[in-house]
Amino acid sequence: MDRPIPLPSHIHYELLLQLLERQTLFSLQQRSPQQQQIQELIFTLRKALSQQKQLEESCRSSGIAIEYHWSLNDTAAPSAPHTDEY
Repeated sequence: MDRPIPLPSHIHYELLLQLLERQTLFSLQQRSPQQQQIQELIFTLRKALSQQKQLEESCRSSGIAIEYHWSLNDTAAPSAPHTDEY
């Protein structure tokens, strides 16, 4: 059997999004160039998560196992393949 493909756990995206939306965005002045950059970054992260979910669905449809990783150190102790994160 082929080894499952490693993908970042969804929690990594959620953590970044919550930090950017709840703290970073509100610490900047309204309508500042930096606030616009943060909004673009939030959009990019949401798109990346959406694209990863599309990849996951494609892998499932093709019978390719997925293995979510919490850190780069997971390679020393592989986690069990995961079916649904939520």
